[in-house]
Amino acid sequence: MRAIRTARLPLLMTAALFALTACAGTAGSGATTAPSEPTSTPTPTPTPIDPIAEWVDERMSQLTMEQKAAALLMVHAPGTDPAPLRAYVDAGVSGLILMGDNVPAGPAELGALTAAVQADAEAPVLIGIDEEGGEVQRLPWDGAAAADTLRAEAPAAAQAAFAARAAVLAQSGVNVNFGIVADVTADPDSFIFGRVLGTDPVGAADRVAGAVTGEQGVVASTLKHFPGHGAAPGDSHSSVPTAPLTIDEWRAGPALPFASGIDAGAELVMTGHLAYPAVDAAPASLSPEWHRVLRDELGFDGVVVTDDMLMLQHNGLPEYADPGENAVRAVAAGADLLLYVLPADPASMGISVDGLVGAIVGGVQSGRITEAQLDDAVERVLTLRRTLAS
Repeated sequence: MRAIRTARLPLLMTAALFALTACAGTAGSGATTAPSEPTSTPTPTPTPIDPIAEWVDERMSQLTMEQKAAALLMVHAPGTDPAPLRAYVDAGVSGLILMGDNVPAGPAELGALTAAVQADAEAPVLIGIDEEGGEVQRLPWDGAAAADTLRAEAPAAAQAAFAARAAVLAQSGVNVNFGIVADVTADPDSFIFGRVLGTDPVGAADRVAGAVTGEQGVVASTLKHFPGHGAAPGDSHSSVPTAPLTIDEWRAGPALPFASGIDAGAELVMTGHLAYPAVDAAPASLSPEWHRVLRDELGFDGVVVTDDMLMLQHNGLPEYADPGENAVRAVAAGADLLLYVLPADPASMGISVDGLVGAIVGGVQSGRITEAQLDDAVERVLTLRRTLAS
């Protein structure tokens, strides 16, 4: 509109001069001049309102700080009885992760379980599962091809396999798949080797993108384990593996499958409990620098979820013995969703939902976590939940 108005100025000025000349020529004859008509100003086009963002803003305005802290949790309770899982939902957590012990006899029974834990039609609880296929598979009725086959096939095969896998999950009410391994390694001795979609970065990147495309619009896709386990020997279930790469070496290799999956539209990225000391001595799940790289360099604006936070406690290192401290460090680093595969008695691990909420709130009150960080994390989680309702 600005260009149109500017182009019309010379015409308007010419018309005005003509009118003045005419008035001067007829003033002595007693003629009267008609008043000029007011010019209309174009009405600016209103900015469209994003209904999901509007809903999230309204919901967040109703939450206490404690409720916001609870919304950053995704937890597990063992067994096929929905009551313990529903109790966590009623306590305000945003997500549940299903493990093998939650899986009943078949799809219909699992569908009944997931339906029983849902409490908010406007913002469904995130129900996640590790359904990679092959070595890591929770549903015995998932017959889609796994990584050991897909990495030798064209990327279209990965897309087809994960489309079929997503349909199986959605049929039973699972809406988040922690199933796309974006790690890359050619080392058969690596604990992650059997699960990677490619043994070279470019090949892995193409298949990761295919897997995300296959799941698109059916379940939310998760890329794991950022910034990449393949370059870090060791198993993060029992240690904090370290990778010898510089940031430039990482950008040229392990970064590619994650960048490809993000560009394909993955809704979540899972951070690993592994370190690249040349970038940050801390595990990526607790590293502000790795979260910066993920957001600023790879352009990821979705939900960052940690790997199981209990893994940090299991590694036996004293600096990770306090679950509350681990939670504060993760949120302060930039995590949106903290994952806990809890046992039947979480107190045996020194954990409770109330305790984790209290630790996060205490982190905000002490200034270790800013209120903006807390709000940004809750906003991303609620946006994903609301999106899954539409």
